[in-house]
Amino acid sequence: MTVKDLLRPLPGVKRLSRLRQRLSFTGSAHYWERNYAHGGTSGDGSYGELAQAKAEFLNAFVRENDVRSVTEFGCGDGHQLSLAEYPRYVGLDVSPAAIGICNPLFAQDPTKSFFRYDGACFVDRAGLFAADLALSLDVIYHLVEDPLFETYLTHLFAAGGRYVVIYATNAPVRNTAPHVRHRHFALDRGKLSAMATCAAKRGPNSGPGLADFFVYERLVTGA
Repeated sequence: MTVKDLLRPLPGVKRLSRLRQRLSFTGSAHYWERNYAHGGTSGDGSYGELAQAKAEFLNAFVRENDVRSVTEFGCGDGHQLSLAEYPRYVGLDVSPAAIGICNPLFAQDPTKSFFRYDGACFVDRAGLFAADLALSLDVIYHLVEDPLFETYLTHLFAAGGRYVVIYATNAPVRNTAPHVRHRHFALDRGKLSAMATCAAKRGPNSGPGLADFFVYERLVTGA
């Protein structure tokens, strides 16, 4: 027996581990609050080469389209944001612990503000959180509950004054962790009635089950 054989999980161990995860999962918001409160991060996608590649795409997009303001639905621990070049930024997150991380991290930056996001209590008829660009990075596939998913998309697209940019997967994947649910979000046309056809841009780690950029531009009416 080799070392590799010894390290290989026993039959059923992975399935048992996944079952334990599902039994302990009590909802998306609680999962992420617990994650950040116990020293967790926003995940590998917000660090290293992936984070740098996403930042390069977004910074270029902001420059080339003269984007003056950004509202991000799901700012996480702020590491991805630390690579961004946005003139004005508002970060929203379901986790108070995440906001608690971002606040001191950007305390000396007057262009950045942070607020807790609760979809059930988020009513922005005056457009206080509207921006040139509404942003969602690695969030869509963590919205496992249908009501949260629907509400999130409604608020995200309402906030995008000119553009909405989403970085996410766009196809179902089976046997994922309980806090992950991949789906065809781009087919949800009900949220896109005021937006032009989606333009998909290959992400830095593109492929089956991996994320890409999806760019939406608001339709100009009465021109």
